Amino acid sequence: MTARSPFRYYLFFTRNALPQPRADLVQVTNCANAAANLGYPTVLAYLQRDRAANHPIAWIAPQIRSPNAQLQQFYHLQARLQTLPLPIPQWCDRVAPLHPSRIACKYYLPLHLKRITQLVHTRDWNFAKAAVLNGIAAIYEHHHHEDKQFEASIVQHPLFQIAVTVADSVRDRLISQGMPAAKVVKIHNGFNRAFLDRQPQAAQAWRDRLLTPNFQHLVVYAGALYPFKGVDLLLQVARSMPQVQFAFAGGSADQVQSYQQQARDRSLQNVMFLGFLPQAQLASLLQAADVLAHPHTSGAASTFTSPLKFFEYLAANRPIVATEIASLKEFRSLNLVAGWCEPDNPTQFQACLEHLLRRRYGRFDRQAIESVQQFSWENRIQKILSYVDPIHQPRSIA
Repeated sequence: MTARSPFRYYLFFTRNALPQPRADLVQVTNCANAAANLGYPTVLAYLQRDRAANHPIAWIAPQIRSPNAQLQQFYHLQARLQTLPLPIPQWCDRVAPLHPSRIACKYYLPLHLKRITQLVHTRDWNFAKAAVLNGIAAIYEHHHHEDKQFEASIVQHPLFQIAVTVADSVRDRLISQGMPAAKVVKIHNGFNRAFLDRQPQAAQAWRDRLLTPNFQHLVVYAGALYPFKGVDLLLQVARSMPQVQFAFAGGSADQVQSYQQQARDRSLQNVMFLGFLPQAQLASLLQAADVLAHPHTSGAASTFTSPLKFFEYLAANRPIVATEIASLKEFRSLNLVAGWCEPDNPTQFQACLEHLLRRRYGRFDRQAIESVQQFSWENRIQKILSYVDPIHQPRSIA
C-alpha cells in the first residue's frame, strides 16, 4: 500500500473484476466516480484476476492508482477517482476456502484497507459486515430480492449506517429480514453527468450509420438483453414497423449472438444489435434517437427494478416511450416521459411509438431539464451521505 495519506478514503468495493459489461458494475463505478467528483477522497476497490496478480509483490503491497485508460473509457470516469485493484492469485481458485470475497474480507480489509478507510460503500454483504467488525462505518446497497436474514449484531451496530435500495418492495423485504426500518432508504439510480453533454456530431454519425435510405426513423433501446426487459416485445413491434430502424445497445456477446439469430429467424431487416457500448458512445447514440424505447414485462422483476437506462434516457433529452412498472410510476407526475404503456402489450407500445414519430415530438423544455438533473449520480451520493452520521462522513478535499 502507498504511504499513509493525510485523509481517509470513501471506499467503494466490488467483489468483481473490472471492467465488465454489467449494469450492477456500471452502477458501482458511477457511484464511486460521483463521490470523487464531489471532492471526497474516493477509492474504487475491485478484484484483479489477471496474470499480474500472481506476483507476490502485487498482493503484499496493493497500490492505489488512477484508473487505467480502459476502465476510464469503459465507464466514462472522470479524473478525480482513484482505484485499488486487489490482486487474487490464480492459485486461490484451486483452494476452496479461499474464495475471492473471503480474501478481500479476511486479508485485504484488516491488513491494507482499514487504516486508510473512513467509510465503506458496497453491494457485498460480507464486506459490509467485515467493515463493521473492523471498526469501519458502512453503507450497504441491496437492489434485489434475496432470501437471507440480516444479523442483528451488524445491522443494529452504530457503525452500520444505512441500507440503500431502489424500490419500495425491496425496502419492505429488507425490513422483514431484520433491517431496522430507520436504516433503510429508497433512492433511485442515476446517470453519469457526461450524458448531459451534447454531442451533435457524434449523434449525427450514428444516424448516418444506422439510417439507410430504407428507414425514416431511429428507435433506440439501451440495456440488458433479457426477455423480462421487454426485448422480445420490442422485436414484435419492430416486425410491424419495417420503415423504422431499431437499434439495441447492451448485452453480453452470447446474448447479442442469440438475438441476432432470432432477428434472422423472424426475417427482421430493421433490427441491429450493437452490443455493450462504452458510456461515451452510448450517450451519443441516445442523443441520435428519434425515440428511446423503455419496454418491460410484468412479473417479479417489474416490482423492484430501477433501470439505469431510464435515467440515462432522461439525460439524453429525447422523447421516451416507457412501460409503466412499479418503480417508475412516481415519474408520471414529472412529465418527463412522452408516452406510457401497459406491460406485455406490444400493440399499445407500437401505437405510442407511431404517435410520437408522427408528431416529431421535440426535446424537453428548460424546466424539465432542470428536473432531470436531480437524478445525477452526484445528487444520489449527496442524498445517501445525508443519512450518514457526521462523524463518519468523508471529508471533502475540493
